[in-house]
Order: sequence, then structure tokens, then C-alpha cells
Amino acid sequence: MSEWAAKRFWKTADVVADGDGYGVTLDGRAVRTPAKASLILPTRGLAEEVAQEWQAQEELIQPLTMPFTRSANAATDKVMPQHSEVADMLAAYGDSDLICYRASHPQGLVERQNAGWDPLVDWSVTHLKAPLQVYVGVMHASQPEASQETLARRTHAMTPFQLTAFHDLVSLSGSLIIGFAAVEGRNTPEALWDISRIDETWQIDQWGADDEAAEQAGIKRAAFLHAYRFYRLST
Repeated sequence: MSEWAAKRFWKTADVVADGDGYGVTLDGRAVRTPAKASLILPTRGLAEEVAQEWQAQEELIQPLTMPFTRSANAATDKVMPQHSEVADMLAAYGDSDLICYRASHPQGLVERQNAGWDPLVDWSVTHLKAPLQVYVGVMHASQPEASQETLARRTHAMTPFQLTAFHDLVSLSGSLIIGFAAVEGRNTPEALWDISRIDETWQIDQWGADDEAAEQAGIKRAAFLHAYRFYRLST
């Protein structure tokens, strides 16, 4: 975001109606994306979050404290012009989904994976209409073609703003199904994040926590929860 001014130059950030969406103005000047496109948000709620981030800036602008603005910029500049490519990339997770690859041992880990992931495999059948095969081991094995096509259609149907959030939900969890479970309200985002971390949690329980790894996990968890909120506010 190199085009941003180093210092705050405005007094008030406001939400304004703009066509079918909402823009944000700084003392009447429209906020634009890094690519100089008009930043038009799909809902007032999302626009208000963006405006609040701008209003909260002090003397120096801190882009890292503006996650909604950064996600909105990504939706506009990156996802919107290449929607199909992004959707294809995310749909591909369905052919190697985290929840479909299980350990053969130790028994405690097997039981945790089954307890956390089996309900999502069942939900993929009943709700997503996409049956999945569960395998033991880490070697890739393809999922049914019909299921992949069904999941791809659902992914392609998302708007650019929804797809931006969905990207992080899927890539951070390693699971297309967990991403869908988040946006469809199958469980809370906090619970789904924990479900995506079963293997890591098992290792921590066996060998103890590593401070650096724990810090990185905390950053990823916050990004996952932010993506969930961004999706909800985009809808």
C-alpha cells in the first residue's frame, strides 16, 4: 500500500452510498485501492468497518492495523479481475482436503481425527451434496469427480468479496470443507479453527509448545477469525 500517505491528512472518515454499494470518504475524498480503483464495498456494515479503521489512525498511518481495508483492497484489485482463477485454486483443495487424510496410529490421534473430522465428512454429503473418500496416510488419492464439480460450482458462485474471505478460510485451515462449514454456519469459527489444528494440538500435547510456533499459530488463528467476519459482513 505504498500509495498511502505517511501521515494522517483527514479529520473524518465517512460512509457514503455509491451505486449498488458503499464507499468511504476522507473529508469528502473517496478512498481508492492501491491500484487506484474505486473502493466500493458491498454492504454498509463492511464499509463502516473500513471507515472505522481509517478514523482510528493517529498521526502516522499503520496499514497493518487495517485488516478490513486490506481485505477489501485485495477483493477489488486481485480477486475481482481473476475471479475464476482464484475459485479454481480454492476448489482444488477439495481433491486433497485435510479432513480426508487420517493417521493409522497412535490410537489417541486416530480418535481425535475421527471425532473432529468425521462429522464434517458426513456434513459434506448431507449439506454440500459432495461425498468424500477418507484415506489412511498422506499419499494423494483423488476424490469423486462429481463431488469435485459440486464443490467447484459452490466456490465459483461466490462474489469477489466472499471469495477473498473464503481464500483465507480455506488456505489457513487446509480444508475446503472447513471453509464451507465456516461460511455456512456449521460451527463457530473458533471451533472450526481448533478442528483444523488437531494434528498440531496432538504434537503439542505430546512434546510441549514451541513459543515461536505458538506465536505463528496465534497470527493464523486471528487471520482465520478475521476472514470469517469479512465474509459475514460481505454478505
